[in-house]
Amino acid sequence: MTWEEVRDLDRSRTVAVLPLGAIEAHGPHLPLGTDGVIAEAMARAAAQRIATSGRGAVVLPVWEYTAAPFGAGFAGTLSLSPGGVTALLLDLARELTRHGFAALAIANAHLDPSHLGALDELVAYARSESLLPVIWPNLTRKPWGSRLGDEFMTGACHAGRFESSIVMAARPELVRDELRQGLAPNPASLSEAIRSRRRTFAEAGGPRAYFGWPADATAAEGERLIDTLGALLAEAVAGALAPTGAA
Repeated sequence: MTWEEVRDLDRSRTVAVLPLGAIEAHGPHLPLGTDGVIAEAMARAAAQRIATSGRGAVVLPVWEYTAAPFGAGFAGTLSLSPGGVTALLLDLARELTRHGFAALAIANAHLDPSHLGALDELVAYARSESLLPVIWPNLTRKPWGSRLGDEFMTGACHAGRFESSIVMAARPELVRDELRQGLAPNPASLSEAIRSRRRTFAEAGGPRAYFGWPADATAAEGERLIDTLGALLAEAVAGALAPTGAA
């Protein structure tokens, strides 16, 4: 968009959707920017749904630098401090507030605990400063994650069938498909490893930075998952912006 196109928006009824990923190891078959690919697909699907509900939506450029300590031991992973991430995103929320947008909706596809903590801090600071609402469905919590398939619910879903399917649907040219098809299942659960206070992919049982069943991925499943992710974010926006007392 041009600045004049943004000027002419009814920004008081327009949601700014931020795709938020990471630069992080995703097995031998997916690119470091996988989370950004997924987040952008989620953001665009959500924006379409928000627009059909009577509000406007704009998709911001993908933000791909954040806390990623679980993957920091793998070449190419870029991990920022959680506090720095919160500060940067808070500045963005202030700017969107200055421009009069209705809300900041975050399409988040990166589930490192340090990153999730940074987003929780962002919401708290934005509320304390009376900024625009910052909305993000935490996929690791109920009810959101239960709609994302069996593999996701096992916790063994980093660069597995879930993420591989989405990248195959959104950016198939980025998948090293011959490698993907030859990868053995890795059912080690990241969520269980996190509860056991393990702090890296290697400690969690992922020496090649993947978990789950990547060989079972399909583009068709990816299309369904993108649609579901978009629906989750759009529903979170609708719930947060519903008039007080609305059903």
